[in-house]
Amino acid sequence: MRHRLEYGLARLVFGLLGRAPRSSERLGATLGRLAHRLGWRRRVVEEQLGRAYPDRDETWVRRTARACFEHVGREWFTVPALVRLGLDEVRRRVELTEGGDELRAAFEEGRGVVVVSGHLGNWELAGSTLAALGYPVDAVWQRLKNRQLSYFVKQMRERLGIGLIERTDAWGRLMGSLAAGRVVAFVADQDARERGVFVPFFGRLASTHRAPALLALRAGAPFLLGGVRRVGARRYEAFVVRLEPPAGADVKEQVVALTRMWASELERRIRLSPEQYFWHHKRWKTVPPGTAAEGGGMNRQELRN
Repeated sequence: MRHRLEYGLARLVFGLLGRAPRSSERLGATLGRLAHRLGWRRRVVEEQLGRAYPDRDETWVRRTARACFEHVGREWFTVPALVRLGLDEVRRRVELTEGGDELRAAFEEGRGVVVVSGHLGNWELAGSTLAALGYPVDAVWQRLKNRQLSYFVKQMRERLGIGLIERTDAWGRLMGSLAAGRVVAFVADQDARERGVFVPFFGRLASTHRAPALLALRAGAPFLLGGVRRVGARRYEAFVVRLEPPAGADVKEQVVALTRMWASELERRIRLSPEQYFWHHKRWKTVPPGTAAEGGGMNRQELRN
C-alpha cells in the first residue's frame, strides 16, 4: 500500500510540475535553498568544495554551496516538462556547441560509441540530448527498491529516448549495443570503492569507475566525454570531447590513462561552473591503499609521478 501511495503521489506531482515549467523551476530552486538551510548534506558539500578549492575563502565556499543546492533543485524540477513535451523540447533548450563533428565522425565509424559523463549541469538531460540529435542511446541504470517508482523512472527516461540496461547484466548487453553501432552512456564520477582505479581529481586521488574505458577498449569503440551545462533561463550548452588511449600501452595502462584523461577534462569543465556540480557525493570516500585517511589521498608531488 505504501509503495502505491508513493507511486501515485509521484505521478501527480510530476504531472503538475510538467505543466508549469517556469514556476516549477523557481519552486525547485526554493526547495534547494530550504534543503541547504536545513543542513541536508551541507557539511559534505562545503567540506568537499573547501578541499577542491583550497585557495578560496569560507565566504566563497558557503556561497557556492548554497548555489549548488539551488542548482540541484532547479534541475530536478526541469525534468517533468521535458518528459511531457518530449525531444522537441530538448532540441529547443540545448545547443551542441562543442564536439559535434567529433561525435558524428565517431558514430560513423560503425563500432558504437562510449560516452562518459559526470554529475555536472543536468545529467538527466545529457543522455536525452544525444537522442534528440538522432543517436540511438543506451545507458546503465539500477532499479529502485520501490518497484512501481522504479517503473515510473524507467518510463520517464525511455520517453526521453534513452534505452536502459540494468547493471546486473550490463556487460554483455553493452557489448551488444556497441556491436549494433549504438551509443553507450555512463554517468561514472561517483566513488568506485576498492574496485576503482585511483586517478587525480582536484589534486587528490579519487577512486573512479574503470568500466567506461575498459568497455571502449574491449569493443574498439571511440571514447568521449560529454555533458550539458545550464547557460541561462531554460537554456543549455552541450559538449563532447574525444579522448584517445596512448599507443603501445597494454590494456591495463590504457584503462588508467583514459580514466585519468576523462577525470581531468571533467574537472576542467567543473571549474568553469563549480556551482553546477553535485558535490553532495562523497567523491573521495575511498582512500588509496597505504595512504593515511586524514590526508584523503597522496600529495601533489606523488600525483605528478
